[in-house]
Amino acid sequence: MQSVSRYRGCLRYLSRIAALGMFASLLSQCTSVKKADVVVSVKEQKLGLYEQGELKKTYKISTSKFGLGDRPGSNCTPLGQHQVVAKIGHGLPAGAVLKSRRWNGEVLKPNAPGRDPIVSRILWLKGNETSNRNAFGRFIYIHGTPEENRLGAPASYGCVRMGMKDVVNVFDSVNVGAKVLITPGELPKGEKPKEEKKPEDKPKEGEASPDDDHALPVEVASMQADPKEKAHAEAKEKEKAGPEKPASVKPSASKKKSSTSSKSSTTASKTKKPTPKKISTPAVTKKKGSSNSRSAA
Repeated sequence: MQSVSRYRGCLRYLSRIAALGMFASLLSQCTSVKKADVVVSVKEQKLGLYEQGELKKTYKISTSKFGLGDRPGSNCTPLGQHQVVAKIGHGLPAGAVLKSRRWNGEVLKPNAPGRDPIVSRILWLKGNETSNRNAFGRFIYIHGTPEENRLGAPASYGCVRMGMKDVVNVFDSVNVGAKVLITPGELPKGEKPKEEKKPEDKPKEGEASPDDDHALPVEVASMQADPKEKAHAEAKEKEKAGPEKPASVKPSASKKKSSTSSKSSTTASKTKKPTPKKISTPAVTKKKGSSNSRSAA
């Protein structure tokens, strides 16, 4: 008799789970617009909240201290794609103790000594892959924990633990039917790609930009250059051209230079005496009578 009663109890329990799963799936179909999706990183021990593919917020979490897997009774955290099929605890205070998914009237403070129940909120997950098909029957939740000092490291018995208030924020941000990815790697960055601007043709120097409202046609004759800017531009051109050639010297300057050079040469000729040049003359002997003069001739 006892075995029959246990068998009937198990059948009732399984029928309730099946009915709850069907109800959750129908409810998820009704809520077509999802507020957010969730990614759980086992490596970083973080939960990321995404809106339209963009990472909005991250939270510290704890996955299983027994490792990863989906085998029943293993107390491991299953990987892969999941779905939120039920939300439990709406309107309860943060820290409310949920026993068998019902509030027992007790509210705990963070890091209450000697206590490790499920608190605040429950997001019940259902695996969408063959590798995590047991998640729903294993009661894999995203739920709150009073042991907030252990968050950031594996510490659970298979579920994804969060802070008392953090799980309330995630609970209010997602709908039933939201996708939950549990990955062994890091959280994807999830930044929206920035729209690349097409390179516009820059106007050449001296040309007006087509987008400039003040770039109106102006007559060249009406434009007067600033004399300082003009002198500065001429000086730059001279520097680029290098030293001036003699042909490019102004006539007035050349005349002055020639006159000064002629004056300097005349004054130098007056002041300086010419040095006598040595003239080579043939050796002449003194006259000694007429015979010497004739032979010399």
